[in-house]
Amino acid sequence: MSAPSLPILYSFRRCPYAMRARLALASAGVRVELREIVLRDKPPAMLAISHKATVPVLQLPDGQVIDESYDIMKWALKKSDPHLWLGKEGDLIQAVDVLVTTSDQEFKPWLDRYKYADRYPELSQEYYRDQCELWFSKLNHQLETGGGYLLGERFSLADAALLPFIRQCAHVDKRWFETTSYHALQHWLEQFLESELFQVVMKKYAPWQPEDAEIIF
Repeated sequence: MSAPSLPILYSFRRCPYAMRARLALASAGVRVELREIVLRDKPPAMLAISHKATVPVLQLPDGQVIDESYDIMKWALKKSDPHLWLGKEGDLIQAVDVLVTTSDQEFKPWLDRYKYADRYPELSQEYYRDQCELWFSKLNHQLETGGGYLLGERFSLADAALLPFIRQCAHVDKRWFETTSYHALQHWLEQFLESELFQVVMKKYAPWQPEDAEIIF
């Protein structure tokens, strides 16, 4: 397959949404042309295909554009799921949908307020952290009682979709996170950070310029 026929992924290395898209693409073994962007200077080529102007954006060879990270994950895994992230018969997808929707709609707004508390001075950073802890507690219980991963004894799409956000939240104040009683959550995150898959998706690339040679991810 030549580079021009590959899907094009606009990405930003540290963005948790882009991170989870790259995780699924890497797990599925789906090759894409990677275009690393700078958030303050988004390329016109990306803006032309997605009015959302946020990463990730995946442009397929037929021109179709997928600009929701979770949709990119499911698209990749439907093409190839060698590690059974969707379950043996795709039977995990409904449970994953529930977890991802809850995380994106209920946890992520509190994470943003906790991470950027100076932008939300109406309440304290500690208050925002307390709200994040409600999600930490739920996930920790799920990990303790479910076999070490969110939906059982195997790493699944649920883990891949949520881990980048837990990582971001934990890193706001790593010392505090490490002193909490969420031991299952800490172990789950640490395993992820030490994994080969994480190292692959976090490799650094220079920001894309139209004249650059293609980077195949």
